[in-house]
Amino acid sequence: MQYEPSAEDLLAAMAELLEDELMPALPDALTHKCRVAANLARILERQERLGPDAATREREQLRALLGQDGDSGALSARLAQRIREDDDPGFQRQAWDALVAITRDDLAIAKPGHDAWEGI
Repeated sequence: MQYEPSAEDLLAAMAELLEDELMPALPDALTHKCRVAANLARILERQERLGPDAATREREQLRALLGQDGDSGALSARLAQRIREDDDPGFQRQAWDALVAITRDDLAIAKPGHDAWEGI
């Protein structure tokens, strides 16, 4: 049986190579570019690992909030329209909660640690 690494595994290995092997050996002029490339590989790795569940949660939250079916893009457009047009405080609060949850999932992928923010 042949081992077939996942995209997540390959991206993590690429990031490690860039961070641990290449960056220390590069001249200062290229260090930032290598760091950016490693960070992009880490983001893609997290997208592979966390993205599918985050997308499912987003669709479910938008469907529940709006009471209708559709893909995330159509539901997001409908939510934006409802936020502009619907001044019901209960709906506005539910929309806020859904958007915060969706944003937390996005931040867990793009900027881990920032998803724990407990602002307003």
